[in-house]
Amino acid sequence: MKKPEILSTSMIWNGAPHCAFTDLTRYRGLWLCAFREGKRHALCRGKVRVLSSRDGIAWESTALFSSRRFDFRDPKFAPGPGGTLDIFMGATEIREGKSEGRHTEARRSVDGKTWTAAVTVGVEGDWLWQVERSGGMSYGVTYRLPERRRWTVHLLESQSGRSWAERAELAVPGLPNEATVRFLRGKSSACAKPRAIALVRREEGNGFAWIGTSEFPYGSWKWKETAERVGGPNFIELPDGRLVAATRLWRGDKPTVAVCAMTRSKLVPLAFLPSGDDCGYPGMVFHRGVLWISYYSSHEGSARIYLARVRP
Repeated sequence: MKKPEILSTSMIWNGAPHCAFTDLTRYRGLWLCAFREGKRHALCRGKVRVLSSRDGIAWESTALFSSRRFDFRDPKFAPGPGGTLDIFMGATEIREGKSEGRHTEARRSVDGKTWTAAVTVGVEGDWLWQVERSGGMSYGVTYRLPERRRWTVHLLESQSGRSWAERAELAVPGLPNEATVRFLRGKSSACAKPRAIALVRREEGNGFAWIGTSEFPYGSWKWKETAERVGGPNFIELPDGRLVAATRLWRGDKPTVAVCAMTRSKLVPLAFLPSGDDCGYPGMVFHRGVLWISYYSSHEGSARIYLARVRP
């Protein structure tokens, strides 16, 4: 497998004590990077900031979402209906330094700079972690807390991106949570229904991530266990059909952000971005032959936002 070439890395934001949990997209000629700002990693009120850039070099803050009640976390961009852009984020109520309940909030934009008011999607307890659009429908995996320390993951679907229904509960054991689902195009015909593939983080047992595949209508899944523990799992399909993942991995007891080749059954680390300690949660965009990756890391002190350009 070809080793990726890291073309550049740069720090693009450090405006809060803890900046983390990124996503990246390109929309109407703009680069957009979203992430959480807070006093620390968790158990405090977090804000979501959106940066924009024309060239990927000079960035400006164009949106800030905050609440006196909630910790906003893990913002994720997603294509919406009619060429719109959605942003989803988890909202956890903080009371006396403890988390009390959670839900998912969504906002929509038509220009990448102005956003609608927030709406709640899914049901109380849902954390719709990543959303993808295929065949006029939006799909995303939510992880729920039916009871303390027991999480379940479910594939949801929506035509509007606002009203969601459950397609399937995913039979992943071991406290599954963060999950990215994509729809593989490859060389299939335009009328063919694409295969779905999901990468799911797990917390219990050996903690190794699982990779699942499913054919339309995505109610039945086949699963394979990888040999890697992940944090903030993300992956995309390149135009040539290769799957490339970016995620936090561990080498021994040390976390790092890795770029991996991905198959339907394994992750193969190929390159490591400058990172360490509290780090991970990359966003990914493939543009003009280059893979752009946003991520956060605290290897230079406080947790900051970085941008890497990689030739896969």
